[in-house]
Amino acid sequence: MTLKNGLLLLSGLLFAHTSLSTMAAEEVLAFVGARLITGTGAQPIAEATLLVESGRITAVGPATAVSIPDQAIIHDVSGQTIIPGLINAHGHLSGVRGLESGHYTEQNLLRQLALYARYGVTTVNSLGDDGPEGFALRDRLQPDTLSHARMLLTGRVLAPDSIAQAQAEVAAAASLDPAFIKIRVDDNLGRTAKMPMAIAAEISRQAQAFNIPLAVHTYYLEDTAELLRQGADFVAHSVRDRHVDDNFIALIKSTNACYSPTLTREVSTFVYEGEPEFFSDPFFLQEVDPQVIAGLRDPARQQRLRQSESAQQYKASLAIAMTNLKILSDAGVRIAMGTDSGPVARFQGYFEHLEMAMMADAGMSPMAILQAATATAAECLGLTDTGTLVSGNWADFVVLDANPLEDIRNTRTISQVWIAGNRVPGR
Repeated sequence: MTLKNGLLLLSGLLFAHTSLSTMAAEEVLAFVGARLITGTGAQPIAEATLLVESGRITAVGPATAVSIPDQAIIHDVSGQTIIPGLINAHGHLSGVRGLESGHYTEQNLLRQLALYARYGVTTVNSLGDDGPEGFALRDRLQPDTLSHARMLLTGRVLAPDSIAQAQAEVAAAASLDPAFIKIRVDDNLGRTAKMPMAIAAEISRQAQAFNIPLAVHTYYLEDTAELLRQGADFVAHSVRDRHVDDNFIALIKSTNACYSPTLTREVSTFVYEGEPEFFSDPFFLQEVDPQVIAGLRDPARQQRLRQSESAQQYKASLAIAMTNLKILSDAGVRIAMGTDSGPVARFQGYFEHLEMAMMADAGMSPMAILQAATATAAECLGLTDTGTLVSGNWADFVVLDANPLEDIRNTRTISQVWIAGNRVPGR
């Protein structure tokens, strides 16, 4: 082959590749016939049409109000329900694989993002202990080509011993452009020292100076209230020592802070003292490694949990957490669905659906739960182009076989998941 012919062939191949890429980029998808829940709180749209182009929603509404372009690829989803992709406002991309830690690699991070996505969780806020591999992956991913969950990263959970160290640690964390600065103000049920409030307050001041929201891991009502006064933006767990009162409600509403209940975090501390009900749930079993279940069934492990004072105390705390969720939700506090999934035996993807079921058991309506898991979670994470199915937003959505407004557990009837207009592949 001559150089000239080779260049012509290469040019032709490049032209063909460019043409194919352009065709893919300009491809219009039309999803027709489904009930569509926008996530905005508005009533569902019956017989809806959803148009997607270049990864974003270009039109959504009743079939009678949306014109479908001639070149559109039609997806008939009649009789099904479309909801926005679920957003976990407090999860983790961790080094866990099975029942082991120590696997914080790009490959394992991508595995976890794919797992979240298959369960309909299209965005996860990894709220702490994120390493360099995670930030490198975050910076390399292109938002319009994803077929796994989007991720936000926080970095280290800060634990300085002095004001000067607090200033240095916040500056170092800020250099990574994290979604949050995170701290723990908790004594682990009296077993460890608690971060002094003066240091927590300095971290809050420094986070504000860098314009980065502050997420706080707390347990006690008094600590949570003081952290809100000091400028905390995101309460990463339920108040669990006692019931919230009118003063706390007024305080959290005045700050417009978000509250993530993470009920399943409490469940994970004690549920493996015996056989959890979800061990027989096909929706759980479709993704779990049987060896993990076998490990959690180990009699010695179960016995240790039955004898654990902290496990039994967290079990009692769960009832308080659920009551507080109902009180705060009814009062209009911004609730962001979160699970703390990612550590050992906190099952990514499945626990988000378990969390929503528990939110229903606490007394929240299906519509309120869906908003907490979509639009409100997006707002609390500072996301402006996902969380609702409206024109201009990313086409992140889930197609369900049953209506979650009739029973929130119907979020488990997943038929399809789409992220940026890309269909999430099966396992």
